[in-house]
Amino acid sequence: MKNFFFGFFIACLALISFQNPAQVGAVDINNGENVFTANCSACHAGGNNVIMPEKTLKKDKLSENQMNSVSAITYQVTNGKNAMPAFGGRLAETDIEDVANFVLSQSEKDWG
Repeated sequence: MKNFFFGFFIACLALISFQNPAQVGAVDINNGENVFTANCSACHAGGNNVIMPEKTLKKDKLSENQMNSVSAITYQVTNGKNAMPAFGGRLAETDIEDVANFVLSQSEKDWG
């Protein structure tokens, strides 16, 4: 009987530790949109840039400025640059990753 409970316990641990891997570290585009709306849209509404109009979030400009990857956008949002403030101390890493994925997905649609 003791072995049965031990085996059952191990099986339960295995089930808990092997949760759906698609959900672990999954990107949440809806959260990214909410984070963008709350923190970025004042300067970047519609993928534009109010402060530096030549540095939009449109696909061609992101590519031109070597900002066309999630890692590059994540770095920019975390650390800031020029007039853009750093959000690393204000937003969770997952929120920054979500917003970077949102920006990249919108740039593919040209924010339309």
